[in-house]
Amino acid sequence: MIKMELVGVRVELPASAPIVLLRESTERGLFLPIFVGNSEATSIALAMDKVEPPRPITHDLLTLVLEALDAELQRVVVTEIQDKTFFAELHVRGEKGTRKISCRPSDAIAVALRMDTPIYVVDDVLQQAGYHIPDDDNQEEHVLAEFRDFLDDVTPDDFLGDNI
Repeated sequence: MIKMELVGVRVELPASAPIVLLRESTERGLFLPIFVGNSEATSIALAMDKVEPPRPITHDLLTLVLEALDAELQRVVVTEIQDKTFFAELHVRGEKGTRKISCRPSDAIAVALRMDTPIYVVDDVLQQAGYHIPDDDNQEEHVLAEFRDFLDDVTPDDFLGDNI
């Protein structure tokens, strides 16, 4: 497993689909773009900006439930990619031991941000879907160019249903 850092959330055209961008915490420095739903992107952006809504949204509620049950979110892991769909797990330790709970990466990331929990990706996933960006002053432009190349190969139908 490779520890990742959340770079941010962006909307890429022409699909107008939100993308969560993770960066590997090693010298290799691969980036991993994950398409997410609009509400999940909003939730992640709110957590990144430390915005607290007047009432808890779903990811806040899950955080509150875990805390009320004295459960610890140890880490979240992006475990696999199948047909352009990413899969993830919450690794939760409670009174009955550690459990792995399957979920969407967007939900895992949204909860991890709220609970200050590390995000990991299985190396095979990073090898399949990661992008190497040259280390220079125009790094963000390189990331956007890589995304545009990626988007040239997909259609909006690739992001329907279980893909987000």
